[in-house]
Order: sequence, then C-alpha cells, then structure tokens
Amino acid sequence: MLFFTFDLIKYDFQKDEPIRNEQGWCSHVKKGEPGLLVSRVNAKNPFFGYAGNKKQTEEKLLRDVFKKGDVYFNTGDIIVQDQENFLYFWDRTGDTFRWKGENVATTEVADIIGMLDFIQEANVYGVAVPGHEGKAGMASITVKPNKSLDLEKVYEQVVTFLPAYACPKFLRIQEKMETTGTFKLLKFQLVEEGFSPLKVSDPLYFMDSLKKAYIPLTKEIYDQIMLEEIKL
Repeated sequence: MLFFTFDLIKYDFQKDEPIRNEQGWCSHVKKGEPGLLVSRVNAKNPFFGYAGNKKQTEEKLLRDVFKKGDVYFNTGDIIVQDQENFLYFWDRTGDTFRWKGENVATTEVADIIGMLDFIQEANVYGVAVPGHEGKAGMASITVKPNKSLDLEKVYEQVVTFLPAYACPKFLRIQEKMETTGTFKLLKFQLVEEGFSPLKVSDPLYFMDSLKKAYIPLTKEIYDQIMLEEIKL
C-alpha cells in the first residue's frame, strides 16, 4: 500500500526514460504492465529536494508529464498493479533491459540464481550483441566460501524458473563483487567489459542451447558471436 497519490507511466527500457507520445505527453500503463512510479508534486505533496544539490534534485523531477506545467517526482521504481489493484515491485530503472522483444527484470533473474546454495551474490545486466536487438542477459556471480560452482545446477535453475528470454546467455565468475558506498552492486564497468575474453580475466561461460549447458566462452566462440555466426 502506498500512502501518497501516484501514477504508473509507460517506460522505455532501451532508452531508460519515460515514453512520450507525439504531443510530448506521458501515458498510463494498463493493469498488469510494468510502469514507472511517479507522484505529483504540489502544495499537498511537496518535494524539497536535496540540500545543496540542485542537479540531483532536478534529475528526480519529471516536467510536463500529462499537461504543460505539471511536475512529478520520479521514484525510480518500476511497479506492476494487478487487476485487484495490488502493487508489486518489479525493478529499478536502469536495472531492466529488453531482449527478444521482452522486458527482463534483473532483480528477478538475480533472485532466481541466488536461490542456489553455493551462490554468494549475483549481479545481472544486459550486454549488446552484434546482429541482435536489445541486450542479452549476463550474470556476474560470486561463489560462497568453501563451496564449488556447479554450472549444471545454474543451467537447470535458470531454464526451470525463468522464461527463455530472461535466461542469462553469459556468466562471469568473480572472486569479489564491487559495490558502491551504499553497497549497491556496480554494473557500469561490468556492462562496459561485457563478455569479451580480451577485456575480462575472470572465467566466462556461454549458454549453449544445443548442448543444454554453460560452456567455457573461448576466444573462438566469442569471435563467432561477434561475426554473427552464432545466433543467441
């Protein structure tokens, strides 16, 4: 339950911004669809901003959302409202990507992988792949101390509990996960390094749909993917 008035608006997960129509206005999502949670800023519902940081304050505001001059607070949360009007957290903006025409919620994928007893942490993000629209899923994971990585179980877990489009196509095994000062997992560098064995010294694996397994991502396989000889 939310104790403030709100709207759920359509969001472009590729461009990472609200969708606006030809007139420049935002529109509401249908029930059951994920939308950006925003709240009208007015005298009854003021937003005082961040002290001494005008830029950060402005980044949290959306202007001219439904009509000229209106102002809304951007929560950064993607929410789904079901037919009974119950609200469910779906993801954070910037933590969602599109693949095969579908929206992939990284937190959902990370939670599924994290259910395995040998997984310490899972950081999920999208990576660009030549010849494919959107971004393919990639999971960077760390293994618990005194536990061993079981790739067969990882494969079985994701194909059992996730739709095919949400299954990570690539895995990266890290010894330690980098975090920000607030312990939010860093994705920027991981996204930049992608799945290139030339940039990444950590072990990399590729989901081979024919072998139904995660296999080592060799330079040869990487080249085939980049040359579009292997379709994901």
